[in-house]
Formats: sequence, structure tokens, C-alpha cells
Amino acid sequence: MAIVQHAYNVLIVTSADKFYEQLTPILPESVIKPVTAVKSVNEAQRKLADRTYDLIIINTPLSDDFGVRFSIDVSSNGNSVAMLLVKSDVYDAVYDKVYESGVFVVRKPTSAPVIQQAFDWLIAMRERLRKLEKKSVSLQEKMDEIKLVNRAKWVLITNLNMPEDAAHRYIEKQAMDRCVSRRTIAEDILRTYKE
Repeated sequence: MAIVQHAYNVLIVTSADKFYEQLTPILPESVIKPVTAVKSVNEAQRKLADRTYDLIIINTPLSDDFGVRFSIDVSSNGNSVAMLLVKSDVYDAVYDKVYESGVFVVRKPTSAPVIQQAFDWLIAMRERLRKLEKKSVSLQEKMDEIKLVNRAKWVLITNLNMPEDAAHRYIEKQAMDRCVSRRTIAEDILRTYKE
């Protein structure tokens, strides 16, 4: 496996203590830490209320729920990647319910190489989500800047009777002359006119 820059925190949801004992030794220690284990969906939801987990492994069935709805919820609503381990006889039915949400499904019984490969897939998906998160933040910041600059232009139009193109050029020129962002100029204008 390639050098990984991140450590991934893992939540294992399983009613079977034996599963946890068998799984933890085959996890790639260099990138998987910490590992938290809980025995039910209710416990898992409480843990998720306190923190975000990169990878969530659900060994079905659980004591309080099968785990399908929970896996869909964590995959759809956050930045976690979920994997369900299900018996072969229900694999197709479970897969049909969860694949559109991006939940990985692995048949039981399984082997250490399959689990290690599945973890590689989970890590790859988590990295893809991380890149999308960065793009989303960048786009949101850009949209916020555009809104701020437009408010500042409106202030210049209203208070100084500038035409819109002149207000736009004024903000652009000030930003270039002062070697600062358009956001900084817009904030200065809004402070000046108490907007």
C-alpha cells in the first residue's frame, strides 16, 4: 500500500466480541487509529453524536437492528464511509438497498485478505470524500466572497452614486493597489458605511 498521510478513526459496530478480536489484528495499524467498538446501533449513534468517524464497519445482524438503515444514514449524511458484513444468503437483498448510498457490502464468512482489500477500498473512498470536502469549502468561500463584494458594490452605488461597473472596477483596483483580496476591500467598504 502507498504511503498514507492520514490516520483513520474507525467505529466497529458488532454484537459479536469474537468479530472484533479477529478484525483488529488484520487492520493496517499504521493508518487505522483509534478503533472504537460498540455493540448496537444505539451505542453507535451516541458515539457519532460526539465525534466523526472516517470508517464505520457494521457486522450484521446487531442486537437492536440489522444495520442497513444505519449504514445508509451514516453514508448519506456525513463524511464517513460504511461497510456492512452480511451473510451470503442476504447479500443480494442488502446490496440492492445500500449501493446507491455508497455503502460497501462484504459477504460473510470472509478472509483476512478480503478484509484488508475492503479496507483499502474504504480508505480510497474516504480520501475521495476528503477532496470533495475541500472543494466544497473552497466553493462556499468563493460564493461568500462574491456575496460580500456585491454588497460592497451596492453600498458604493447607493452612497457614492457610482455606476455598477465603476464600483466593480474600484474594488478590483483597490485590491490590486493594496495587494489584498477583494474580500478585504469589500469588508473595509462595509465597515466604512456601517453595512
